[in-house]
Amino acid sequence: MATIIGMPGCRILAAIAGFLLASGLAGTVMAADTGQIDRGAYLFAAAGCGYCHTDTKNGGAPLAGGRALDTPFGRFYTPNISADPTSGIGGWSDQEFLQALRQGIAPDGSYYYPAFPFTSYTHATDQDLLDIKAYIFSMPVAAAENRPHELSFPFGWRALLAVWRLLNFEPAGFATDASKSEAWNRGGYLVQALGHCQECHTPRGMLGGLDEDAAFSGTKEGPDGDTVPNITPDPDTGIGGWDRDQVARVLRDGALPDFDYVGGTMAEVVRNSTSRLTPEDRDAIAEYLLALPAIPNPDARATQP
Repeated sequence: MATIIGMPGCRILAAIAGFLLASGLAGTVMAADTGQIDRGAYLFAAAGCGYCHTDTKNGGAPLAGGRALDTPFGRFYTPNISADPTSGIGGWSDQEFLQALRQGIAPDGSYYYPAFPFTSYTHATDQDLLDIKAYIFSMPVAAAENRPHELSFPFGWRALLAVWRLLNFEPAGFATDASKSEAWNRGGYLVQALGHCQECHTPRGMLGGLDEDAAFSGTKEGPDGDTVPNITPDPDTGIGGWDRDQVARVLRDGALPDFDYVGGTMAEVVRNSTSRLTPEDRDAIAEYLLALPAIPNPDARATQP
């Protein structure tokens, strides 16, 4: 051990560094790391991690958590997902990160509430999720303790989540459809996995499970009690009267076909997430949404052109 940390060791390390620099391998490694972080930053925006896990209203530090989310089951507070090793996720391994996002299981083996959209992130690829982790770990840490949820009886009993999972959750990757276009498949992946659009735009049952028969048809009981519009191509209550460019424009700058702008949570989604996507990805999302089954929902009408 003394040889490794003493002068001979230094000369060995210098020789290795010289070899890497001479061969170009060091630059390749650094570029790969930077590349992963850059990819992670893009996917981080697509997944909406930043605005959910930052209590912007009360001046919270980025990713420090503490943002309140009011639901029919009580109030949730988003956790600290900064790389702080004590109050954040800085001590998580890659496997623990994947287990949390794809299976909804914390490093200590406890189950997460489905207010955390692991039910959508389960469709994401391991590589995309690990790129997001790399980006998060490149950001400043925030030492902020997590706030306990304030849930109505009996939803505060975490043990009940085991039953909920049996009824409502099955881990699975995104299934591509070879009969569809590349853009449709890309849009489906962004909508179903990273963008987790269904978590807000699909009504839920009494126990909080997504009503898959009414997928994307909107709900009157969205986050913070807001009505979330129907984004299926139903011509009367959904976006069936919109064209692809109109859908993409909403994602780009929040401008609706009736010349109004989106508000509430969707304004945050646009500002912090969809506006940061490439035009190709926004077009892909539009193609996918306009190809969904049309489901009428008069209680959650979308804006009509």
